Amino acid sequence: MADLPIENVQDYPRPPALEPVAERLVVRLGGAVVADTRHGYRVLETHHAPTYYIPRADVRAALQPAHGRSLCEWKGQARYFDVAAGGATAPRAAWTYERPTPRFRPIAGHLAFYAGAMEACFVGDAPVRPQPGDFYGGWVTDNLRGRAKGAPGTEGW
Repeated sequence: MADLPIENVQDYPRPPALEPVAERLVVRLGGAVVADTRHGYRVLETHHAPTYYIPRADVRAALQPAHGRSLCEWKGQARYFDVAAGGATAPRAAWTYERPTPRFRPIAGHLAFYAGAMEACFVGDAPVRPQPGDFYGGWVTDNLRGRAKGAPGTEGW
């Protein structure tokens, strides 16, 4: 598979862009495949690692509604889930926008996963690291340049 192109997180737009993903997206937990798709989307926003969204039909893990919701000024209200697969459970490790704003309607019901809560995530063959901090759910791959928001001192950007 081809290498991912070099991208700089400072070059991503604000308001964010939504685009289909050509690469295969795989998520693993407890030795099991949680999700596997070639029909994902990603959201690109200035100073953020891309956030990947996977169609619910391509998610194989058990999902249990988790406490709390959050509001994104661009996408709307998110619901959270505990993710269980391979004998492991990751609390509040995935989220969805059931009724996103019109601009983000293509990701309605798709799931995003916090990479740090999963055993492994991949964009194509590229392994993923979590976006810094514990709030944002972007996936950091080696092709990204620039400084992603999320670490202490970056919250106000």
